[in-house]
Amino acid sequence: MENNKDKALNQSNHYFYNRIGKRSADIIGSITLIIILIPFIILFSIILVLFSGRPLFFRQIRSGLNDCPFTIWKFRTMKTELIEYSDHQYHWTEEVPKDFLFTKPEHLQVTCIGKIYRKFSVDEIPQLWNVLKGDMSFVGPRPEIVEITTHYSSEQKKRLLVKPGITGYAQVYGRSTITYGEKIERDLYYVQNCSFILDFKIVIRSIGIVITGKGAY
Repeated sequence: MENNKDKALNQSNHYFYNRIGKRSADIIGSITLIIILIPFIILFSIILVLFSGRPLFFRQIRSGLNDCPFTIWKFRTMKTELIEYSDHQYHWTEEVPKDFLFTKPEHLQVTCIGKIYRKFSVDEIPQLWNVLKGDMSFVGPRPEIVEITTHYSSEQKKRLLVKPGITGYAQVYGRSTITYGEKIERDLYYVQNCSFILDFKIVIRSIGIVITGKGAY
């Protein structure tokens, strides 16, 4: 009986953090960071326009909480003439293969300044707007493109039970170097164990990864 009470309490705390605490932290954190980073956002924008031209931002439809689509914002890192042809096409008959390793299509070319922005996650800064709007959270599974989530199995869809994040458990333990099966495994671990302490550890580890640029492509 005591175990059942502890389980119920943990579920209650989990629900409170995900629905109230996490959202409150996202709103306060995103507003604070946007204000602090305004000079840097302006600087990064000027550098991008000077070295890469326009458009400044890249927008793409991603799968969010409960598989609801939303538009993600990034600083543009690809050549403008190739963006419109950047859709990924997959023809899996069942779930996304566990050995699948995500790579950008060969026809896409990242600009010189784009490579630097990607390496140090500068291109992700506009996603603070997604966090403020409520499309994303600071921490959660990285938002996947719709072309991939349409092939999800019932088990893989469980990673969509929480809001996608700017950073996440799979990001800090592999980033773009792990297989899709490993990514799903890590994301499902996060979904089942989401807590303030886990989020804090992920954020701290993310800072180190951003500084070193480890695992970027």
